[in-house]
Amino acid sequence: MGTFSVVRMSQLEGALRLDAEYYKLEYLSLLNHLKKVGCVPVKNIAFPIKRKFRPQKGEYFDYIEISEVDLTTGEFNTSKIIGEEAPDRAQWVVNKDDILVSMVRPIRNAVIIIRERKENLVCSSGFAILHSQDIQANYLFLYFKMPFIARLLDRHTTATEYPAVSWNDVLNIPIYSGSEEFQIGISSMVDKSFTLLKQSRSFYSQAENLLLEELGLKDFKPKNEKTYTANLSDAFSVHRIDAEYFQPAFKEVEEYIIKNYSAKPIKKLNFVEVTTGQYSEKYVDKSEGMPYIRGTDLKNGTINTDNLVYISPEDQIESKKAKEGDVVVTRVGTIGLAARIPKECEGGTISDNLIRLRFDQQKLNSYYLALFLGSPLGVNLMIKNSRGSVQQRLNQETLKEVIVPLLPLSTQKEIASLVQQSHEARRKAKELLEAAKRAVEIAIEQSEENAMSFLKFFERVF
Repeated sequence: MGTFSVVRMSQLEGALRLDAEYYKLEYLSLLNHLKKVGCVPVKNIAFPIKRKFRPQKGEYFDYIEISEVDLTTGEFNTSKIIGEEAPDRAQWVVNKDDILVSMVRPIRNAVIIIRERKENLVCSSGFAILHSQDIQANYLFLYFKMPFIARLLDRHTTATEYPAVSWNDVLNIPIYSGSEEFQIGISSMVDKSFTLLKQSRSFYSQAENLLLEELGLKDFKPKNEKTYTANLSDAFSVHRIDAEYFQPAFKEVEEYIIKNYSAKPIKKLNFVEVTTGQYSEKYVDKSEGMPYIRGTDLKNGTINTDNLVYISPEDQIESKKAKEGDVVVTRVGTIGLAARIPKECEGGTISDNLIRLRFDQQKLNSYYLALFLGSPLGVNLMIKNSRGSVQQRLNQETLKEVIVPLLPLSTQKEIASLVQQSHEARRKAKELLEAAKRAVEIAIEQSEENAMSFLKFFERVF
């Protein structure tokens, strides 16, 4: 049976919205409840920041792009550096404790808190920037990551070619601030989460450094020559005539690890099975399906399960199913992303933009292999063997040409231990953020007293 809501003409909001979607019962009920628990517009407790980006000659800034934000944790990459030659559009300079909220609606929940002071940092014009006034900055950051806030912002999305919300939409979001004690409790959990994320990055960096040290490549600087020659017979033997393939830097590194660390092409590791994945664009609800693992789900040497899509078990091809310990790499687009399949993805399906490596883990450690292939060294070796002009591609045969150094299993396990510690710290960090969001929900749905009890209970068992 369908549901409907009736809105009087006098109750139409200032935007004079007439579309039925805007007045869905779901939205009206939520807004009514938020009003009852004392929510106020964000603009009452935080103010907008519009520091226009105006670089001087020769001045350069790190640039935060919306697409480079981790939608779960709020971590971000400065994907590029821009200066005076940047396009003439609104771009904002950001400072410590600024909260960045995505106004580009296809990318939901892209929220950032700038936790450290950093000179020359700017963000995309797709962000609204807020600075807290009468509220904890960590609390404001977390609040904008609440699922119901994403829905309310979606409600205001303009139905144009480029869906977005406005600064006013962000500033008028109703916020439950609660008591100072409650804000401090939530802020503390956010702090602990970011501490764990920092530890996670540190463990992963240690693993990469240990890998390079064990390979004797920590300070290795191959000669990246601008001009070089190759024999025609060499070109014929590999069926390649592109200059990049014959770059002496690649050859020097390959010869070095083959000579010193028993590196072998994957095709000569006869215990490694290589296969591509399965194409599918027919997705189902999580409760009905199995994970469908795509290139966009690969991060930090593992599978980011936050945005997985799912396909029906009936559509799965048995030979394309994943097992814990499989290693997958991207084969098209961004070459070089690599990940180990975790237990929670076992039984899922590998997408066709990935290549899967399955092997006896008594002979090769899966954490180690995923780290190596995803390291700058492994990425360069895969790029070297990729083909294509407009878009680089790997296939099973070209991936098999990539060499892998076989360090002693004891060393592989030492490296793997650091990677596992990195994954565990990240898992705990996400748990803390989810628990903090649940506490806010409890405060709004039940009472702040119950929310504080939940926070204390979670701290005891965490």
